[in-house]
Amino acid sequence: MKPTLQPGLTFAFSYTVPSTKTVPHLYPESEAFRVMPEVFATGFMVGLVEWACIDAINPHLDWPAEQSVGTHVGLTHEAATPPGLRVTVAGRLASIDGRKLTFEVSAHDGVDTICRGRHERVVVDVARFTDRLARKRP
Repeated sequence: MKPTLQPGLTFAFSYTVPSTKTVPHLYPESEAFRVMPEVFATGFMVGLVEWACIDAINPHLDWPAEQSVGTHVGLTHEAATPPGLRVTVAGRLASIDGRKLTFEVSAHDGVDTICRGRHERVVVDVARFTDRLARKRP
């Protein structure tokens, strides 16, 4: 981690929701999901929050040798968002504890606040991480 990675870092990240990021597309093999309303899926919303946090911190890491992995997600999903709306994730790096980064985030779709919460990531050395992962494979 570079010395420029400091608590208080703020960011905003915007994304226009396509129909492919709606509930019926989350697990297409699930009939239950396929028949649900075409709104931004919670699973994809979580991924968008992760993307926003990654995008904010990568300039402050020795990227790509250093990266971050998500370790905790505590998010609400407060309002439905149809495809075509632009979702903006706003966040702040609230704290750094060793390699653990804690973010406070919210997201708005231009009409409603759709998400609020906290997200934690841990900075990893990609070579070490990949080596440990390889040991788990049969």
